[in-house]
Amino acid sequence: MPSLDRIWAGWRIPYIEASGAEEPPPGEGSLFERILALPDEEGMVVRRGRTCAALLNAYPYSNGHLMVLPNRAVAELEGLDDEEHAELWSLVRDGTAAIKAAYRPDGVNIGVNLGRGAGAGVPDHLHVHVLPRWAGDTNFMTSVAETRVLPEPLGDAWRKLRAAWPG
Repeated sequence: MPSLDRIWAGWRIPYIEASGAEEPPPGEGSLFERILALPDEEGMVVRRGRTCAALLNAYPYSNGHLMVLPNRAVAELEGLDDEEHAELWSLVRDGTAAIKAAYRPDGVNIGVNLGRGAGAGVPDHLHVHVLPRWAGDTNFMTSVAETRVLPEPLGDAWRKLRAAWPG
């Protein structure tokens, strides 16, 4: 009888248990506002600006997967004031440069999902995904097992991106 290999991904259980939940975990403010209230390393905040911040995605698609977002909960791009808009896109630019310097990827994906219908996991607080990509980085694990294999712990990615951030 053939053996069945198992991959342990215990860090995914909070995501699985929260799947389909209508309300975020208890606390003041949006999920991201609560994360931004934490110390940088605990919240995986790579960079803080006056009105926006960049942090690591706790459930990344690839190593170094950043999310850039306003400090306050804003659901739609048109809800940003001029200062937030300018700083958001400045941090996206700088985050892209940091990812390129830290990971030397073949490309970078940048995207925004506005609203639940567009796939937003946190629809009340817009965020821009910035993630490194490599030729051939989609593999059978994601395709057939809905599992991603990430060789680097989040803490290592956090230190690497902070060190590579421009300025």
